Amino acid sequence: METQQNSKKIFSLLGLAARGRRVVSGEFMTERAVKDGSAELVIVSSEASANTCKMFANMCEFYHVPIYFFGGKEELGHAMGKEMRASLAVTDEGFARSLEKYLADEVTGQDRYGEFRNMED
Repeated sequence: METQQNSKKIFSLLGLAARGRRVVSGEFMTERAVKDGSAELVIVSSEASANTCKMFANMCEFYHVPIYFFGGKEELGHAMGKEMRASLAVTDEGFARSLEKYLADEVTGQDRYGEFRNMED
């Protein structure tokens, strides 16, 4: 039950951040936000391709941006009032910290920078 409430909180916070224009989404815009230093947190859909996951994990590790693999493409897009989204970057530090608090409880098997621990393929 707590996991489901955490998911709802995460999607609600993403919606608020999106309405406040504190989120960029899509592969190109997320990559640009990470590289120009405006990304405070990156979320990649758990349904994203292995290539996309690896690319963002490596990029976020290099630029020291926390990354989490969470939610489906439809869910992430719906939370932001858009269509399917495989990746997004939160550009506001306050929203990022709030989201990270809930994501840390929700997501297991990875650390802040996307390094997988004790997980099977």
